[in-house]
Amino acid sequence: MDLFIRSRVPDDLDAVTTIRAEEEVPAYAVGGDADELAKVWDLVVDLYKSGIHPAAQICIRRHGEIVMHRSIGYAHGNGPDDGPDTPKVPVTPDTPFNIYSASKALTATLIHLLDERNELHANDLVCEYIPEFTSHGKDQITIKHLLNHRAGVADPPPEMMHLDILTDNDRLLQILCEMKPSSRAGGRLAYHAITSGFILAEVVRRTTGKDIRTVMDERIVKPLGFRWNNYGVRKRDLKHVATNYFTGAPLFAPMNNLFKSVLGEAFDTVVDMSNDPRFVTATIPSANVVTTANELCLFYQMLLNGGELDGNRVLEPRTIRRATAEQSWMEPDLKLIAPIRYAQGFMLGADYISIFGPDSDKVFGHLGLTNIFGWADPERQIAAALMTSGKPVVYPEAWSCFSLPWQVGTALGRTDPRPRSPSVRRTTSRAATPSRAKKKKPATSRKRKPRNPSRRA
Repeated sequence: MDLFIRSRVPDDLDAVTTIRAEEEVPAYAVGGDADELAKVWDLVVDLYKSGIHPAAQICIRRHGEIVMHRSIGYAHGNGPDDGPDTPKVPVTPDTPFNIYSASKALTATLIHLLDERNELHANDLVCEYIPEFTSHGKDQITIKHLLNHRAGVADPPPEMMHLDILTDNDRLLQILCEMKPSSRAGGRLAYHAITSGFILAEVVRRTTGKDIRTVMDERIVKPLGFRWNNYGVRKRDLKHVATNYFTGAPLFAPMNNLFKSVLGEAFDTVVDMSNDPRFVTATIPSANVVTTANELCLFYQMLLNGGELDGNRVLEPRTIRRATAEQSWMEPDLKLIAPIRYAQGFMLGADYISIFGPDSDKVFGHLGLTNIFGWADPERQIAAALMTSGKPVVYPEAWSCFSLPWQVGTALGRTDPRPRSPSVRRTTSRAATPSRAKKKKPATSRKRKPRNPSRRA
């Protein structure tokens, strides 16, 4: 008898698979290995065949060219508790998913963008923007502490994790201001799964006079031409968002207590909450960005490009360098119970052990509950995203998921020291061949413009 919670897997996998072959360029056209890249898709298919993930979606770019854009499974109707007669909707590469904690990278990027434009400063105290936040010794918490998971307010109060409160901004702010820190600001490293996003959202509102969803839409989503990539969705779009399912091994008291301390609720309860229309239409900056693998991949491609996508610049390169610079080196995270390298709002790879596999010390990105990945690899010029709708904690096939970023890096390898300029593809593309690669122009000397001393470093 199988002890793991799984969905049904159809015999005909082709019937639930979509491959955007017309968009994908061959691996050799971008210096990759076709056989090794095929193993990436094999891992995705293995994940689906396990029954742990009712739906999966992947998009990978190398030098801005799409090398994989595919989906497999059902967006709705094929969860572990759904019957054979439940209406089923196949997932496609256009199906949006809730990316949970992978949202933190987008929220952090917005904060760095406002810092770049001198609308706020990451080293400022939060209470300079929210004066009522000073109670119980929280007056020394800075915006940077929140981004680095060192603010000391990682534990979400139980009353916060009610759907009616999650959508009540005034009550949320009251709860956050009344919170008692568990450690001094700037001290212990402890993953802030929920709280930091709401605090940052209020800082944005006090700074700009607009809610964070509107600011994200104006500063990032619209300039980059995204359809999704924002907090929640409008009611009319609810039907498009993939359903999430608790799968894998049932969780018992010790592990459930651990997740409750991180998430403020039992793990399976959080998964159920994430399907509720109140959750999906709310603004939860740490946990409910809704997007596709393609658009999340494009977001990381923009960061790889130094803040520009298709000629539209939203960030300066130095802002991205500052945002992705190491802030903690393999220090044990008291909430995740593991050593994690963090930047300011991003998780980082490592030489040997990391969520992005070995030999990934330059990689930056973020993990989402529990098997969602978005990342950028500057050394290999890779931007990638993996979406999954199963929410397991323990399951035998976990290796297929966590070895996937490593396999992507193996397939595409380190780039030539003189890579061609990226030609970013949004949805469609012609197959590229080596003969189509543009010749690099000879370098010419030019004078560097003097730095404006009035600008902040």
